[in-house]
Amino acid sequence: MTLPLNGVRVLDLSNVLAGPFCGYNLARLGAEVIKVENPEGGDLARKLGADPDMAKRLMGLSFVAVNAGKQSITLDLKNADAREAFLRLVEQSDVVLENFRPKVMERLGLGHEVLSARNPRIISCAISGFGQDGPWAGRPAYDQIVQGLSGAMSVTGGAETAPLRTGFPISDTIAGMTAAFAISAALVDQRMTGRGRRIDVSLLESTLAAMGWVVSNHLNAGIDPEPMGNENFTAAPSGTFRTATGPLNIAANEQKQYETLCDLVRRPDLKTDPRFADRQSRKVHRAALKVELEAALAARGAEEWEALFNARGVPAGQVLTVPQVLREPQITGRRFVEELDGETSAGHPMRVTRPGFLIDGGYAKPEPPPALGQDTERWLRALAYDAETIDRLRASTTTAERQSPRSIPKD
Repeated sequence: MTLPLNGVRVLDLSNVLAGPFCGYNLARLGAEVIKVENPEGGDLARKLGADPDMAKRLMGLSFVAVNAGKQSITLDLKNADAREAFLRLVEQSDVVLENFRPKVMERLGLGHEVLSARNPRIISCAISGFGQDGPWAGRPAYDQIVQGLSGAMSVTGGAETAPLRTGFPISDTIAGMTAAFAISAALVDQRMTGRGRRIDVSLLESTLAAMGWVVSNHLNAGIDPEPMGNENFTAAPSGTFRTATGPLNIAANEQKQYETLCDLVRRPDLKTDPRFADRQSRKVHRAALKVELEAALAARGAEEWEALFNARGVPAGQVLTVPQVLREPQITGRRFVEELDGETSAGHPMRVTRPGFLIDGGYAKPEPPPALGQDTERWLRALAYDAETIDRLRASTTTAERQSPRSIPKD
C-alpha cells in the first residue's frame, strides 16, 4: 500500500530506544530507514532483551521491538573514507537521525552545517537527554535519570511508594514520538520549500511537555503536584477500586456518570449525600467515597462490573497484565501483533507490535529487523564505489558480518 512517507529516506545513526523508536514509526509510515551502525556490534540493543540466545545472534529482543522494516549498513564514522561514504548517502537522503551526546556529530565532522553543505534539503534530528545546549547538555542521560529529574517519578505511586518509575522507559518512548512528529512536520515544509531543518529533541523537555496538566497546575495555580497512587486528581470517583475478584478502574468523571454509577451499585443515597453531591465535594471527600463504593463493589467481580458499567456509559476497565491484554479480541482482531519472517530461539515466528495507528484501515507488513550490516555492500555499490574500495571500507567490519551470507544482499 502507498503510505504517507513513501519516497522519504532516513539515515538512522541512533541506538537503543528513543532514536530507534522514532525511526520505527517513520518506517511504518513508509519511509526507507537505513540504520548506520558501528561495525563492532552495532546498536547496543542488539545485545539486550530477555532471550540471551537472540542477544548472542545480535538480534536481542529489545532490538527486535523497534527495528523491523529497516535496513542496516556498517560504517566506522571515525574513519575519513567511511565518513565520505556516509556524506554521499546524505546527498541522496531526506533525514539524518541521531541520539549521540551533544557535539559528538561535530567532533566527527558531521555537524548540521556539514550535512547541509552536502544537501541543503537535509533535516537533521538530534535526540539527547537534555538538549543540545544548557548546563546539563553534556551529562549522560538514561530514561530512569530523566524520569527522576523531570518530576515524573515524584508524582508516580502513592504516599508510601513514591517516587516510583513507570514500568517501561516512558521518557525514551515519548522523546521518540516527539522526534517522529517533528520530523514529519519538517518533511512537509521540505517538500514545499526545499528547505532543511535542524531539530533538537530533549528527553527531559519531551517528558515535561507530556506532563502538561500537572505542570500547568503548578505554573498557573501554584499547586505543587503530589503522588496520588491510582487516583485521578481531576475528578472523583476516578481511580482503582477493589471488587470481589480484583481491581477495577472506574472513571465516573461527569455528574451523569457518577449518578448512574450510584444507581448501578445500588447506592442511590450517595447521589444526595452532601459530601458527594457535586464534583468539587467528591474531590475533597474522595477517600470516604472510595470506602462506600468499595463496600458496594464487593458484591460482584471486576469482569462483571466492567460489563455492567460500560453498558450504561460509565467508563470502567479491569487491570490486565500484558499477556492478558494481548489475548483480548480488541487487540487480536485489529492485528496489533504481527508475525515476521524469521524465528526466535524458542522456534516461534518473530513477533512485533505495530505503532498505534492504521492508515486507511490497514498497514504494510514490515521486513524483519536487519542483520548487522546486511545492506552495506549493496549501498556502497549503489554509491559507485569499486570493488577494491568496498573491500577497504569493509575492512573494519566484524568477522561475523564478513562471513554472513546476508551481508551481500541482492539488488
